Amino acid sequence: MSATALDSFVAALDASDQEIQTLMLLRHGHVVLAEEWTPYRLRDRHLLFSVSKSFTSMGIGLLVEDGKLSVDDKVVSFFDADDLPDKISDNLAAMEIRHLLTMTTGHSQDTVEALSRDRRMVRIFLDLEVEHEPGTVFVYNTGATYLLSAILQKITGETLLDYLRPRLFEPLGASEATWEISREGITKGGWGLSLSTESLARFGQLLLQRGSWDGQQLVPASWIDAATSKQVPNNQDNPDWQQGYGYQFWRSRHDTYRGDGAFGQYCLIFPEHDAALIITSASPDMQATLDVVWEHLLPALQAESGADLARPAKLEIPAPAGKAPSGDGRTYRFDPSVASLSAVRLDPDGTGTFTFEVSSHDFDTTVPPGTTQDVVCAPGDWRELTDDLVDPPQRMVTNASTDNDAFVATFRYLETPYVATFTCRPDGDSLTIDVRYNVSFGPTEFTLHSL
Repeated sequence: MSATALDSFVAALDASDQEIQTLMLLRHGHVVLAEEWTPYRLRDRHLLFSVSKSFTSMGIGLLVEDGKLSVDDKVVSFFDADDLPDKISDNLAAMEIRHLLTMTTGHSQDTVEALSRDRRMVRIFLDLEVEHEPGTVFVYNTGATYLLSAILQKITGETLLDYLRPRLFEPLGASEATWEISREGITKGGWGLSLSTESLARFGQLLLQRGSWDGQQLVPASWIDAATSKQVPNNQDNPDWQQGYGYQFWRSRHDTYRGDGAFGQYCLIFPEHDAALIITSASPDMQATLDVVWEHLLPALQAESGADLARPAKLEIPAPAGKAPSGDGRTYRFDPSVASLSAVRLDPDGTGTFTFEVSSHDFDTTVPPGTTQDVVCAPGDWRELTDDLVDPPQRMVTNASTDNDAFVATFRYLETPYVATFTCRPDGDSLTIDVRYNVSFGPTEFTLHSL
């Protein structure tokens, strides 16, 4: 491949409005690009969101190979009266494993929000109305993937993560894998998997090799073929979300397929070119990133000439510049159930100390409620520390800068796409903080007021 073309691709991504954090490209089994935008690192775990679904598909494929499951099996057959509704509708009775895999369960909207309201997520899923005949309507449904994980656990007696460790993660050298567990003790399946960019690239290579790895058939080739083929049509808003859906994989333009996750996590496979592209990012527009791939990388894979863009001298996400305003050393208190913030102290030397506290409302951590951590923000380069309020602890960096007379604290959670900016405005004994997240499933901006 042309080094100039690859440099142009990196330059185009760097110049885009999509914040790219890491990048790896494999061609014919070799790494031809491996890039990290400082302070992000290729070897660090990264939260993959819905790329998790593609790994859940592998677990189901292994059960099918072992004869413990069929895609024709009825969903209700795996659950007892404690999980099933008193009256099973015809549509629920007709729902099969294949419908969970292909997002054609018959629900009119994603079920995941309804599931998150209670610890009995399986029961809630089975209680929901199934408005359409299964197999007739595609609706992206993360709750369906959760149910696949629950069914695997019913069959094997193991969580999905434990089941896949010796069968997939360890052979791929992905011993760092973590996967969030629901409050009812089930691997979340449709989300919550964290892997390094390097490990996700090895998974991409496994897909290219149709499940074969180091002389072992880790996943049946027939399952890889079926899972990554168009099983059902779909009709989403963007062109790369209109190419059909397989078993927890999206089809893409140019005869490619992918696992992807919220805010720009990609495992994009080019079978025709024997290539796999891995991207982690904080993207506000996932289609825009794929458009850069088609415009700048695809010609390079096809040995065609494209745009000749100058590669940046350094790939980095710089810390905000500027000295932070000095405070008077007083401490302001906050309700920790909002943004997990319990106290802020702004000191005369231009540093700020932010005390975060795990509240009883935080369900996605095993750290006990009431646990606190002081996080210092200071002007200058990124200040690196460990976020100890998540399990396992994760890398993060902080910075302090100024916005007119406001103290601006920036927190980058490096094993996720998330960046939080706290703009602090003292007024006597009170402190107002305008909070902004770069990406979020909920509101990205809100205001906190000290107690």
